[in-house]
Amino acid sequence: MEKIVEQGLLYDFYGELLTKHQQSVYKDVVFNDLSLSEIADEQGITRQGVHDLIRRCDRTLLGYEEKLGLIAKFQKTKEKVTEIHRLTEEFSQTQNQALIEAIGRISNEILDL
Repeated sequence: MEKIVEQGLLYDFYGELLTKHQQSVYKDVVFNDLSLSEIADEQGITRQGVHDLIRRCDRTLLGYEEKLGLIAKFQKTKEKVTEIHRLTEEFSQTQNQALIEAIGRISNEILDL
C-alpha cells in the first residue's frame, strides 16, 4: 500500500488516540501536504523535531493497528461486500441457487469478522 494512503487510513482509524499536537502536525503532513519546514515554522519547532514527531506517530498508529487490526478487518469486510455485490448482479441475470448459497456464505463470513 502506498505510504500516504496507509498513513491516511491509520489516521482515520486511530488518529483520535494521538495528542492534539500530534494530530495537528500529522494532518498537516498527510492531508495538507505541507513540508517539514512549513510545519516547523508554523509550530515553532525544528524541522528535525517535525520529522521525529511524524516517525513517532507512524510507529504509534502502526502499533494500534497491530494490536487492534481494525483496518485489516475493514478491508476484509469491504472485499466481502464487493463480492456479494458481484454475485448479486450475476444472480439477477441467472437466478442460480448456487449463487444464493454463495451470497449466504459470504454474508455469514462478514458477520463472523
